[in-house]
Amino acid sequence: MMNFEFEGTFFESSLETERSLIHNDQFEKWLKAHCKLEEFDVQEIPFSELENWGFVNDSEKLSHTSGKFFTIEGLRVRIEQGNILHEWEQPIINQPEIGILCFITRVIDGVRYFLVQAKMEPGNINVLQISPTLQATRSNFTCVHKGKVPNYLDLFMAKDYKVVIDQLQTEQGGRFLKKRNRNLIIEIDHDIPVKDDFCWLTLRQVKDLMKRDNLINMDSRSVLSMIPLIEDSVALSLKKMTPIEFRSYVESKGISDRGVEYINSYISENALHNMEEILSWMTNLKFVTQIIIEKIPLRDLKNWTIGENEIHHVQKNRYFSVNAVKVKAGSREVTSWTQPLVKDSNVGLLAFVTKSIYGVLHFLVQGKVEPGNIDIVEMSPTISCSNYEERKNAEDRPYLFDEILSGKFEVLSDSLQSEEGGRFWKLQNRNMIVKAPDDFEIKELDNYIWMTLAQVKEFMRFGKFNIEARSIVSSIDFK
Repeated sequence: MMNFEFEGTFFESSLETERSLIHNDQFEKWLKAHCKLEEFDVQEIPFSELENWGFVNDSEKLSHTSGKFFTIEGLRVRIEQGNILHEWEQPIINQPEIGILCFITRVIDGVRYFLVQAKMEPGNINVLQISPTLQATRSNFTCVHKGKVPNYLDLFMAKDYKVVIDQLQTEQGGRFLKKRNRNLIIEIDHDIPVKDDFCWLTLRQVKDLMKRDNLINMDSRSVLSMIPLIEDSVALSLKKMTPIEFRSYVESKGISDRGVEYINSYISENALHNMEEILSWMTNLKFVTQIIIEKIPLRDLKNWTIGENEIHHVQKNRYFSVNAVKVKAGSREVTSWTQPLVKDSNVGLLAFVTKSIYGVLHFLVQGKVEPGNIDIVEMSPTISCSNYEERKNAEDRPYLFDEILSGKFEVLSDSLQSEEGGRFWKLQNRNMIVKAPDDFEIKELDNYIWMTLAQVKEFMRFGKFNIEARSIVSSIDFK
């Protein structure tokens, strides 16, 4: 039998269970200790108590006195798709800056590690969540806040590293106006100081933590979704394995039957649609969709009210609101500040439906229009909706909504994951991957298409998938 070893690869790091720089029990103690040490307090306050923030031009928008960071503005939206017309108005976050989300990695004794940070954000459900090594807006790393420079920014600016991944990726098109961040993974080959809130983890350890609710933050999930699940050299070796060799390798690495399905979906060439057909589908969706967005003053938003403590919809418990908070955080670049946050106590549902087609697992991808999208339509999970508990009683439930929640489909993964705590107050979504039975008929409606995992990852490289889809894909695990 041939000896198949993939040392230093992302694939091998995602399977590694024996070697680590910090064992899982030590990591748990480390995280708990940092939670206890963290000087952390967040209180909701009236808008009038915001410092360096306020409504300008008679409540036209809510902004920072520096003109930096972000603004809360009003948006009028009109979307036409064929004979279907949607119109509404809403507040939206306008943050034109491109931020940095960066993991530093290093291969040590044949294993690839990620330098992660236990980071506090005011909207975190847990006090601390695991974030990239460097997570900063342009306003942060240029020190508009007049605080400390973000950790490891000097290493990033020195450029003494190998760039592994470097891509612009979008944020939530329903809450941000055309927002993107630079998602990076860089590799170093030398020792660096590991600062107090940081530690080295394998990808296997990160994947295990991702199975827990609200521990790996949204920015980490976005960057991790960019990782090739299986490098080209590894895929070639896997394809060359005989069935006996492949089964022996799978058993030696503890790869699950579900993991084998994911691997096959990544390396197989048996796809229902080729790349040109998928591109044509996406192009046609953009062609038949007309979206008109217009910035309007917050004060003029229909069905929205600006109160002393929040901006809210007239159906107060159904939609999100904008609130103000006062923050104390001992470990941040600035130890106290105030800011607006988007708040929604309702849990959303993000779910990919999968099915075996031609013996290969396919993902049902939705082409979704959001007012803040840069390019009209983004590829999205099969279902992407807010306040899914209320949707259970609605007449216009999303496609396959009932089937996903009724238990008709096998659940491959299911966890609660929160949105970025620097802009969202304890906002979380249920992230799911489910598998339909082989004999269950699922129609490809006009705005849906089947794609293999390899095709999903290829389009993801070029910024075609939204953050909701990337969040789910980041959790895909071979174990």
